[in-house]
Amino acid sequence: MSSLYPLVQNETIKLIKKRRFLVVVLILLVLIPMFTYAQYRVSAEREKQFGTSNWRIEAEQRLKDMTNRMSSPRISEDWKKYMRVEMTRIEYALDKNVNPSTPNGVTFTREFMKNALSLFVPLLIAVVGADLVSSEHSSGTIKLLLTRPVARWKVLTSKLIALIMFVSLIAVMIGLVSYGVSGAVFGFHGWGEPVLVGYRVVGEELSTADVYAVSQWKFILMEYGLAWYPLVVVACITLMVSVLVRSTAAGMGIMLATLIAGTILSEMASSWTSAKYLFMLNLGTIDFLTGDLPSIPGLTLTFSLIVLTVWAVGALITAYAVFTKRDVLN
Repeated sequence: MSSLYPLVQNETIKLIKKRRFLVVVLILLVLIPMFTYAQYRVSAEREKQFGTSNWRIEAEQRLKDMTNRMSSPRISEDWKKYMRVEMTRIEYALDKNVNPSTPNGVTFTREFMKNALSLFVPLLIAVVGADLVSSEHSSGTIKLLLTRPVARWKVLTSKLIALIMFVSLIAVMIGLVSYGVSGAVFGFHGWGEPVLVGYRVVGEELSTADVYAVSQWKFILMEYGLAWYPLVVVACITLMVSVLVRSTAAGMGIMLATLIAGTILSEMASSWTSAKYLFMLNLGTIDFLTGDLPSIPGLTLTFSLIVLTVWAVGALITAYAVFTKRDVLN
């Protein structure tokens, strides 16, 4: 492992010099204030609409609206399933008197990661990792890199370790920037407020039998831990694409197209059960914490983690097999 340290250090310096991480931070500093302002406007409009900031009045009105919409023949069955789950969640929150979306910096931080995990954050990972190997071909340094007296698997492992380090750093930066910006608007309090977890979707119904309350700080640790794993899987797949495709632009295009296709499929593939084996449709691991209706019936947290693991292992096996045997002289 000692021989890996200078290689990892070298790859880390390369990533820093490319300034991709700086670009990611700048993207967060631009977009998160926009999302915060949008959330502020939504909160202000709701308070204006209901004439109060009492969350129970708003929740009860949402229940009435959903009940009325359920009787409409123009509502699809998929939407009715979603509304039944949401109605159960709202009724349980009202019964336990736990506001599911208290406006504060902590709530925004957890909700932002939940909403961004399926597309936005994986895209940031692709931006950072898409050229880890392909850029070596573009610059011509691949020959120098692979003819050094160092085992090729160690070279690729150092790139993987450096990428995972930056994935972790990106997750931390998302939390810090989200909390810092939204906290300045909504307040920095809320760490000890309760969050209901343990919901389970059984068939088309939401089960509350195992629901319990945890503090927001515990929930965020659980949430970011669950978010970190699929991001590492995306990093492994990005590394494989970077090994297979010698063009950085082509590699980044493949990852962008794949991730965007996953978002589209999640909205359209409810009846295509085989789609559940695609890694893109299993990135939303946080949804299982809050009992959201899965995009494809039958998805569970255990199943999604297994699918993600298989994809990650397969991607790494392919990447190592190609990288260690590639002829760089021709």
